[in-house]
Amino acid sequence: MTEQAAIDAEIAAVEPNGQPHPARDYRPYRSTALRHPQQSLVVVKDPEAVELTGPVFGVTDVTDLDADLTSQHSGEPLGERITVTGRVTDRHNKPVRGQLVEIWQANASGRYAHLRDQHPAPIDANFTGAGRCLTDDLGNYTFTTIKPGAYPWRNHHNAWRPAHIHFSLFGNAFTERLITQMYFPGDPLFRYDPILQSVTDPAARERLVAAYDHELSRSEWSLGYRFDIVLDGPQATWTEDAQ
Repeated sequence: MTEQAAIDAEIAAVEPNGQPHPARDYRPYRSTALRHPQQSLVVVKDPEAVELTGPVFGVTDVTDLDADLTSQHSGEPLGERITVTGRVTDRHNKPVRGQLVEIWQANASGRYAHLRDQHPAPIDANFTGAGRCLTDDLGNYTFTTIKPGAYPWRNHHNAWRPAHIHFSLFGNAFTERLITQMYFPGDPLFRYDPILQSVTDPAARERLVAAYDHELSRSEWSLGYRFDIVLDGPQATWTEDAQ
């Protein structure tokens, strides 16, 4: 049996857990063996004290330029231009206003603008792959960016991540941060990706896939995708830290 066949067999052997979030230790996703919590959670008595040692995200205001990843450099980035928009709501379908939404992604060739990404794909000098915006009064956000490419990730032999965009939402405080991934419809790599397949509930997994929306596409400019995010409740979008 090849290593890929072994990974496929591992994925197929995992029974759906009936929950919208995956198990923290998902064997086909190899790094969870080292990263998932193995001890009881520590109760934080003073959440504000935790935030004092949190990361610093900059002192500048969020501007319209931050949400257009195609206009952050002097030249045009390479690749398929897309518009990604959606609505951030709570479990009662009420809009979450003024929410900081951040994204990061690989370029059209599947390479990140990061020193640790050394796989042989072109670097795009006109694409950094990071953006942010605030939701409006209806909970809406919008980004203009480039559709990312697939890339290898060495989880197993011939392992490739499907095209995806990382999302981060901060809630009302740093301790409420949600991180997830948005995928694109019809990607043939879905069945081979242990990260996506770790979400064993089919309905929850489907909520991670954006919908192509022709009404969002802009003539001779970009294709449109809709990705709504629910922050809590039974229809909540899966979060990475649930592993």
